[in-house]
Amino acid sequence: MTSSSSLPKDSSPQKLITLEDKVIASIGLAIADSCLTNGAAKVYSIDIGEVSEDFQSLSKRFPEKLHAIRADITKEESVTAAIDQIVAESGAIHGMVCNAGRTKHKPALDFTTEEIEQLWNVNLFGSFYCARAAAKAFIKLGVKGSIVFTASMASYRPNKRVPSAPYGASKAGVRNMTHTLAMEWAQHNIRVNSVSPGLVNTAMTYWVPQQV
Repeated sequence: MTSSSSLPKDSSPQKLITLEDKVIASIGLAIADSCLTNGAAKVYSIDIGEVSEDFQSLSKRFPEKLHAIRADITKEESVTAAIDQIVAESGAIHGMVCNAGRTKHKPALDFTTEEIEQLWNVNLFGSFYCARAAAKAFIKLGVKGSIVFTASMASYRPNKRVPSAPYGASKAGVRNMTHTLAMEWAQHNIRVNSVSPGLVNTAMTYWVPQQV
């Protein structure tokens, strides 16, 4: 075994990944920030709403690298149009981060049909539409693309304090979809992965600490 004293001076852990020259489509400003910090050439932030002050601030940090595209990810034709626009403007697309999500926590018997459909339309169907639109573009362009889904710890186990059977089911679907699409699209040199974070402090989850 090599002793620590014999290691080269530059053996410290690598903190950044290399996204140089990569064009990334993402859902969520934090994801865009991470991609740009790691050297992405361009990041297109896909959202159904208008750009925020935080978007403008990030755009100033990375001039001409951050772009906004309005699209409804629950409609596949809208997502496809967004991807087509990215390719038309940048000449390529190399990555898609499927990070859109809704959350609602309450007992299963209290959910309305509309609430369940809202969760599944964004979390599950929207994720699938984004991934498929990106994969079609990768294949057409001959790009070794990468797709990353955001699943959740709730896809593995329930949270007793903040239960949500529909949310957990949607994220379990995302996790299973990751495995299946990775198997299907490997022949096209497309990598498909997912991450399963716990609770993240966002505008949608500010109230959770009050439940503990």
